[in-house]
Amino acid sequence: MSEVQVLSSGHGLVESVRWHEGRVWFADWFAQQILALDSNGNAEVMAQLDYMPSCFDWLPDGRLIVTGPSGLLTLDGAATVQPHADLSGISPFGWNDIVVDSHGNVYANNIGFDFPGGEFKPGCVALVRPDGKAEQVADGLAFPNGMAVTADGSTLIVAESYAFALTAFDIADDGSLSNRRLWASLGEGVAPDGICIGADDSVWFATVPGERCVRVAEGGAVLQTVEMDRGCFDCALGGDDGSTLYLVGAAWGGTDGIGGMAGSGQVQALELRRNIS
Repeated sequence: MSEVQVLSSGHGLVESVRWHEGRVWFADWFAQQILALDSNGNAEVMAQLDYMPSCFDWLPDGRLIVTGPSGLLTLDGAATVQPHADLSGISPFGWNDIVVDSHGNVYANNIGFDFPGGEFKPGCVALVRPDGKAEQVADGLAFPNGMAVTADGSTLIVAESYAFALTAFDIADDGSLSNRRLWASLGEGVAPDGICIGADDSVWFATVPGERCVRVAEGGAVLQTVEMDRGCFDCALGGDDGSTLYLVGAAWGGTDGIGGMAGSGQVQALELRRNIS
């Protein structure tokens, strides 16, 4: 197996890594930017925002959708921001991770309290349908973080950072969620952040305090571990054949050391054997 390769460095708190149209995209929270890397590792600013872009994805029509302080926003090709859904009636706190399914349903989660520093309260998942109607479809989640939809569109998996677990829901034809269940228990203290799904429906999860990215099967059996030298915030599969694992990480000294992360953010890549992607 190839060694981990650093594609880009010198960033702040990096998150929401994605493979899209032949490039690696990611968010730099400190710079309030969404960026994309070319084949030489040069970073192009795709959107400059006036707030921290927690997460982003793409709608079926190609528009970029981004979490905002009170809901979801869309950006056109010129990075003009337009409101997409006001979710402040579901939660007054900022929205965290999002994922879009093949029907254009957008799932967004909210941790349910001010972080860092706020008193813990359970979080939720909201659904925004293609017609713009929004509703809460799951609650009682212990710091919901990364989310992913399985390749067949039948299941939503949510990383619960404070429960040290991956939780699954069945997705109905109308986008609603049911049959909540434990997909994998990860072990005491193993807090998952961003996740992505492999071709065999295993899950890769990033963990910040663990400074690694781990691939697990349903039930929690560890299939592969990629060690990093800094907190791992998110992961994505991509490349021309989908066999490259992209990782974003930054120095992590706990919530009291967030300011020290400036300049430590990196985008890394690892070529995987096709049969374990």
